Amino acid sequence: MDNVSKAVQYYENGYMCSQAVFAAFAEQFGITEKQAFQIGACFGGGMCKGEVCGACTGALMVLGMKYGQFDLSDDESRARGKAMAVKFLDEFEKRKGSYICRDILGCDLRTEEGKNYARSNGLFRTLCPEMVRTAAEILTEMLGGDE
Repeated sequence: MDNVSKAVQYYENGYMCSQAVFAAFAEQFGITEKQAFQIGACFGGGMCKGEVCGACTGALMVLGMKYGQFDLSDDESRARGKAMAVKFLDEFEKRKGSYICRDILGCDLRTEEGKNYARSNGLFRTLCPEMVRTAAEILTEMLGGDE
């Protein structure tokens, strides 16, 4: 199963958007599925506040695994990691109109009314799987070629 399908399946099985995207790619970067689920657990629903879409934060974690700076003297990798994050977010926004969860859902998950609106309108079942798919597709494209 490809990473895009795996990410969507994880989400549809009940994992959060952030967990689904991160876990679908994690093992190729040397962390276990379990570790990825745990690391990604607090980023779903725009960090539980309707901020940056969890599918995007999961993708940014993957990009960090590949491009993130770990040697403080390596300014090139710091710049590269930032550039890849911006490139991802710009592409996601181009395809979906925003990378902000509450803009995508059209409600504010910081409020009970917003959460209820999202649930009663099936947004977590209809919109969110598409965000997971899009994030995983962009990530696959970006990882396939080191521009």
